[in-house]
Amino acid sequence: MGELLRKMGYSLQANQKTKEGATHPDRNAQFKFINPRTKKELAAGNPVISVDTKKKELVGDFKNRGRTYRPKGDPEKVRVHDYSIPELRRANPYGVYDLGNNMGWVSVGTDHDTGAFAVETIRRWWKPMGATLYPKAQCLQIMADGGGSNGSRVRLWKVELQKLAEELGFPIQVCHLPPATSKWNKIERRLFSFISMNWSGKPLVSYEVIVNLIKATKTAQGLRVEAEIDHTIYPAGQKVSDEQMAQINLIKESFHGDWNYTIAPLQQQLKL
Repeated sequence: MGELLRKMGYSLQANQKTKEGATHPDRNAQFKFINPRTKKELAAGNPVISVDTKKKELVGDFKNRGRTYRPKGDPEKVRVHDYSIPELRRANPYGVYDLGNNMGWVSVGTDHDTGAFAVETIRRWWKPMGATLYPKAQCLQIMADGGGSNGSRVRLWKVELQKLAEELGFPIQVCHLPPATSKWNKIERRLFSFISMNWSGKPLVSYEVIVNLIKATKTAQGLRVEAEIDHTIYPAGQKVSDEQMAQINLIKESFHGDWNYTIAPLQQQLKL
């Protein structure tokens, strides 16, 4: 049967992702809104960052896709079954990519991926890196997917951003990518893809190994990455009341205020 199929022009082929599916009617308009704003903030010397959670990774001697050089006939020995190790569980790498400097920061979380964890990662990027690179910053622009811990409907994300704005002393502008466009998030192609290539074929046996492999990620275009483990406990399912939301100094843009908004320190009155 196989010979007959080959003679007829058939071959074994894997599925190929090509169908985009339904798109939001304002998808292109949102990108046209984001791009000039990004150029404006970068020209003004303000930081523009792209954020997201990388795929959760099993920690331990598990198979990691890809190949790496080893002595012939001596492959790395790993577990047959991918059952998580209770004391290690899974790592949650949350990243910040700085568009202006081609630099990245990754917090490797050991607990839940929540809005509080996402904002804490931005805070950890700002203190050692952002504040040094942007000493005269007057605004921080964040580009994020529409879902996940930094989703446009996640209340905890906005509550934590209010806290961060108070600490920074200047507004935080947020632009969410339209639905089904996460692959165009800058961090995916400019940071996460290179991290995946760098640890390809290497078992992620511990959190320390994960952090070291992330920090060792470099490119010919000058990408540099810092990383650290975040052992903080981030409880899942935290509820944010309407009263807490009302206390956020949140200003929505006239175009898709659900995707585009600014959170400013409470003492600042902004007009968009």
